[in-house]
Amino acid sequence: MILLIIADDELMDVSIPDKPADVLVSCGDLPDQLIFRVAEQVNPRCILAVKGNHDLPLPFPSPIIDLHLSTHLVDGISFGGFNGCWKYKPRGNFLYEDAYVSEKLTSFPSVDIFVAHNSPRGIHEKDGEIHMGFEAFKGYIARNQPRLFLHGHQHVDVETIFDSTKVIGVNRYRYLKLG
Repeated sequence: MILLIIADDELMDVSIPDKPADVLVSCGDLPDQLIFRVAEQVNPRCILAVKGNHDLPLPFPSPIIDLHLSTHLVDGISFGGFNGCWKYKPRGNFLYEDAYVSEKLTSFPSVDIFVAHNSPRGIHEKDGEIHMGFEAFKGYIARNQPRLFLHGHQHVDVETIFDSTKVIGVNRYRYLKLG
């Protein structure tokens, strides 16, 4: 299965190669119309997404599947996710305190691939305030050991192993082949 993971760059569709993907995964901060343009280009069987802190508080239009606190199965691989980021300002969309995220993820089921906008705390953070990760994500990873944890928000393209989970930060786009 080939995943195309996109995040955080509204101009990325002009640079994505004409290469098909089975699943398009959006890690947030992208307009729905851009997600649809990328989908037209790569012709995925499925579009999975979470909202970022710069996204509008509206539901995703069909056929985009919202993974926020939800799971979805594709060819026997389970996906789940969480939108938004750390509450770095008093008002805004999809801003959360770490305690709230922890409470919500305590009973969230194990998945093979966890899709988030934000990173786990201390992993791929690039500054102290706006781009701070969630400690709750580290707790989820420790309890459930997803195979992959995909995120945007930090504007980095980097991989890190935390416990046995590969944490992948995506800025713009990244193709990933699942073996």
